Amino acid sequence: MDTFEELKGTYFYAGKSNLTAGELLFMIFCENTVDQFGLGIADFGAVVALYSGMNNQTTRGKPRTAIEGTSRASKKVREVFNQVKFPFGIQLPTWIGGYTPWTVQRRMVAKIGTFVGRTIPLIGELIILSDISQILYRSIRDYNIIARGNDKIW
Repeated sequence: MDTFEELKGTYFYAGKSNLTAGELLFMIFCENTVDQFGLGIADFGAVVALYSGMNNQTTRGKPRTAIEGTSRASKKVREVFNQVKFPFGIQLPTWIGGYTPWTVQRRMVAKIGTFVGRTIPLIGELIILSDISQILYRSIRDYNIIARGNDKIW
């Protein structure tokens, strides 16, 4: 956090004066976003996982209930694991069909390659969601430390 103080009902923060409560929150949010994504490695991995998991690659014919295309991750992982299945007939859940709760579908799979290929983009999503939740938490926490009275959130 940078220097802050209150001036005649407005705020002074990070060298900027006469900030309203909304402008102060925005500046703190931007600062926390830069701090969070400044680390880089995990965030780069998340982007790679999301990109490699996009089902924009052509593939052989599929059943009617299947979603068109396949992902780069799925193709490569299936090459590595080929047709190997989980032992004892175990089936694990995978998620296909999109990144939102409204478009995603759960499918049970027995092949290791299918499971890993479909799980890679989910790991990317979890990393991004973790980043977003940390940014929001820190921004609200820092803002509430600085803000006065009715300007505070919660």
